[in-house]
Amino acid sequence: MAMFRSLVSGSQAKHTPAVPGENLADSYSCPICLEVYHKPVSIASCGHAFCGECLQPCLQVVSPLCPLCRMPFDPKKVEKASNVEKQLSSYKAPCRGCNKKVTLVKMRAHISSCNKVQEQMDNCPKFVPVVPTTQPIPSNIPNRSTFICPYCGARNLDQQELVKHCMENHRNDPNKVVCPICVAMPWGDPSYKSANFLQHLLHRHKFSYDTFVDYNIDEDAALHAAIALSLTEK
Repeated sequence: MAMFRSLVSGSQAKHTPAVPGENLADSYSCPICLEVYHKPVSIASCGHAFCGECLQPCLQVVSPLCPLCRMPFDPKKVEKASNVEKQLSSYKAPCRGCNKKVTLVKMRAHISSCNKVQEQMDNCPKFVPVVPTTQPIPSNIPNRSTFICPYCGARNLDQQELVKHCMENHRNDPNKVVCPICVAMPWGDPSYKSANFLQHLLHRHKFSYDTFVDYNIDEDAALHAAIALSLTEK
């Protein structure tokens, strides 16, 4: 992609050295996929490293945040983590299945073909609720994960995909529409139509609802605060 054309080779990814006795494979694992880094890249502003492929979804939004520290970053300043790549080629660690020592850069390929790892996965206990419940699952739980495009009806768009979809397909649509994200919120007004829906998306929905919700706080107080904020920003 174009944003990776400016990758530099001298980036210093923020990486915590392994401590004695710690498995190097764990020390050199991507915080997103939890596997050994594959083609690692680092965010210039905070230095955190991830697999290049794992970070891709974060680069598709207008104002991306580091998945680890939530710091805003410029997607054009994502750099090839050359220092981490060198360490992956230099260090060995035991396979979690057969204990054979494998160079970290080859660990993923080894694990995918290791019979011992496959046996461990096959023998993993299946999830069983600690206490089975007879209570019915509520049918009126609002869906805050995926949304329907208010312009064309495209379905199953998460918040980031909705922004991208509307920017690519409805940039010049003059119609006033109801924001499907706002409607899903406790304070949502299903009758309010945004005069400029794209501007509304970019300014109001840079972050997801669950990012800010602390389920241990007073919900009534949080709801009133959210309503007040919503009224001031419409």
